[in-house]
Amino acid sequence: MRISRFFIDAPLSLGTCDLPEASAHYIGRVLRLTAGTAVQLFDGSGQEYAGALVEVGKKHVTVELRERFSGQAESCLKIHLGQGLSRGERMDWAIQKATELGAAEITPIISERCEVRLKDERADKRLTHWRQVAISACEQCGRSIVPTIHPPMSMSEWLKLEAELKLVLHPVAAPLASHPRPATLAFLIGPEGGLSEGEVAQARSAGFQPARLGPRVLRTETAPVVALSVAQQLWGDFQPDI
Repeated sequence: MRISRFFIDAPLSLGTCDLPEASAHYIGRVLRLTAGTAVQLFDGSGQEYAGALVEVGKKHVTVELRERFSGQAESCLKIHLGQGLSRGERMDWAIQKATELGAAEITPIISERCEVRLKDERADKRLTHWRQVAISACEQCGRSIVPTIHPPMSMSEWLKLEAELKLVLHPVAAPLASHPRPATLAFLIGPEGGLSEGEVAQARSAGFQPARLGPRVLRTETAPVVALSVAQQLWGDFQPDI
């Protein structure tokens, strides 16, 4: 039977410990797990901890961690996804799938055709929500390290990042497979309305090379799934380290 995995936002160690209030509430009040249930916890350090719930109360949960072991290895290809900011479930989907597909960093990008505008308290709430989406994806897919979800950033600022290979998706360009294998990769994907030609030119001036995924134009939430899948096949998860 599959053992439930939970991210704990606090350092873990072997032995008996009380879980943070938010984690205790979710395990005890939402999932209604009981004492004796086997669990597997991780704290983002790359280590996993196996054990069992010892006490489950209304406001607290105690767990005994009996075994520590190395978690799932991260991809040898470090990917930073610059994802055009989109509405609601589309952005959640992009972050969830990018996490499952091994992205190390994800930055929501504010560009000309973005239909979403976030300010102050609303922006903070969305960032907290996106980080929880990534945590939940890690719990499901087996990743032991949660990707960094950056606050929304203007495209001009994000383009300053460093990466061995920097790509912007474009329907008229050489295929992704035509590029040599990098160790670090930056992907720029436009919002629902796409990037303007001026923005593509701006990206190219910053060292980004156009790349296409195929003959069809993909939706903003589909593009990162395909792009990261192909990149991992070519240069990451399915390639031996060299």
